[in-house]
Amino acid sequence: MPRRIILHAGFHKTGTTTLQATLRENRTALKKHIALRLRWHLKDLLSATRGYSTWRDPLTMLKVQDRFERMLNDLPGMPRRSLIISSEELCGHLPGRGDLMDYSAAPVLLYAFWDSIRQRFPKADILIYLTTRAPDAWLRSAWSEHVKSSGMTMDFAAFERKYAEAAELDAMVQEIASRVPAPVHHAALEDCADLPLGTADPLLDLCEIPLALRSTLQAPAPANTRLEDDILQQMLQINRTHDGVEARNAAKTALLNKVQDK
Repeated sequence: MPRRIILHAGFHKTGTTTLQATLRENRTALKKHIALRLRWHLKDLLSATRGYSTWRDPLTMLKVQDRFERMLNDLPGMPRRSLIISSEELCGHLPGRGDLMDYSAAPVLLYAFWDSIRQRFPKADILIYLTTRAPDAWLRSAWSEHVKSSGMTMDFAAFERKYAEAAELDAMVQEIASRVPAPVHHAALEDCADLPLGTADPLLDLCEIPLALRSTLQAPAPANTRLEDDILQQMLQINRTHDGVEARNAAKTALLNKVQDK
């Protein structure tokens, strides 16, 4: 049984990809202290959490619970270690996807995870760790992600107006803390900029990693960074003028290849 289980459940565009890369690249050094379940271990579960954030129906919630409990049941013994379960999609889709306006599914999903862990590992400490970002920066990054990876045709000004409430991540942290009976810790991306491992450092604090080991860990290069504004504008135009996912993706790939060849 793990002594502590930490749910790092987002939010999107708050350095989560780099945090997960930090854990993955240092997994051998951390192995005696930490076990990991990252987003590439959780594909079936995350398919269900994304679905629940979209539909909010009881059947999809049952899928979420079943897949999460199967993941817990498949864990090996890990006495005295901390288990980190990390994926921004534990909170569902990034707002702006389809009709999804905000992170209001997050408290429901996290309560379900807490309840499953409590029943499966009643003696383990259960913590929630959330990474946040200033609203303006989050909105810009979220819009950029949608333009790059979906068929988003909305310009930034319209996106900013429509999804301003979704960017209030500190308010959502408080909402989660009021509805899930577990300690909720959070760190802002901006406040972690000067830390050796960025937003991974507060998470490792929660795992009580010895300082001597911390000094040996390697920081990866930032991942999934925002594209330049002119490239995003060209991608936005592709989204507006190309019908079908295949044609759109092919045009974006050609654009990125052209930029890389310069």
